[in-house]
Amino acid sequence: MKIPKESTSLPMKPGIHPAYEEINVICACGHKFRTRSAHKGDIRVEICSSCHPFFTGRQKLIDTEGRVDRFQKKYAKAAALNAAKNKTQPVA
Repeated sequence: MKIPKESTSLPMKPGIHPAYEEINVICACGHKFRTRSAHKGDIRVEICSSCHPFFTGRQKLIDTEGRVDRFQKKYAKAAALNAAKNKTQPVA
């Protein structure tokens, strides 16, 4: 179905769209940048592209309950057993 040329050139209805203005986005890390939005006032975010591990390549490991330490202790024993087992077996 083709759309007639007259209908594609019609302007948007006036008075029903929100104002689309420049605003500041402020991250918790201190990074600030300007963007455009219909939101009124500044936007404050917890994480941005300057501090997110996906974009920076740095992984921040937060271990609040000691889960990583428990995991490492649990599997350190298994790794030690495997290493001892591999030393005692003759190489074929």
